[in-house]
Amino acid sequence: MVWKVYIELMNLGFIGTGEITKAVVLGILNSKIKYKKIYLSKRNTKISNYLNKKSKKIIILKKNQDIINKSKIVFLAVTPNVGKKIIKNLKFKKSQIIVSFISTIKLDELRKYIGKNVDIVRAIPLPPITIGAGPVPIFPPNKKIKNFFDKIGETVEIKNENLSLNFWTMSSMMAPYYEMLNYLSNWLIRNGLNKTKAENYITSLFLGLSKNASQNNYKDLKELVTKSQTPKGLNEQALKELKKSNFYKKLNVASYKILKRLKGK
Repeated sequence: MVWKVYIELMNLGFIGTGEITKAVVLGILNSKIKYKKIYLSKRNTKISNYLNKKSKKIIILKKNQDIINKSKIVFLAVTPNVGKKIIKNLKFKKSQIIVSFISTIKLDELRKYIGKNVDIVRAIPLPPITIGAGPVPIFPPNKKIKNFFDKIGETVEIKNENLSLNFWTMSSMMAPYYEMLNYLSNWLIRNGLNKTKAENYITSLFLGLSKNASQNNYKDLKELVTKSQTPKGLNEQALKELKKSNFYKKLNVASYKILKRLKGK
């Protein structure tokens, strides 16, 4: 009950207005989260103006420090290079919670830049949060931030930062996944289907497959792979062709390269 009062009275501030900020703010607007105001930086005028038009409670501020001064929870949603330049020059309050969406700046480095003993949480929201879908890994565990993200997604609390880097690695598979959908829909287009029908079919197909994997009671995903094939069937053939081309091994290699970058190596 105490937390409920807290969340109804707070202001939220976003430093950086890219696609992730856009997704989180839209998720908030589509949720039951109560807040006073949402303050946005003016950095990306196209996105900030778009969000500003969505609600009278969304306000654009020119200075990042003004956002911090007015907010209870401050979301850092800038690139790592920008973060390293600007965070150390900003002044935070001990009573605030800082939520960082920055991929390659670790917790100790953030503490050093911020220079105050404040609560800092690293979080990995992705665009599906706009529609209240998808996991949001956070490190370290934090009840208030878990409660917040549970209203627009499904929070995954991680107790070890090195382990959390594996989740950051998997978040990098968003663009490759969408590119796969793009390739498959273009294949349908080249074979006679119009663009709208091709994209609708492919996105609907993979949404259905993901729901099936998520909602059915399979022992593990390997069992699902087996059950989706019939001897000498089309799925068996497609899987063999992709394995022959090392498609899945390349996924593994790409994942380790991303993880290496996240570890600063």
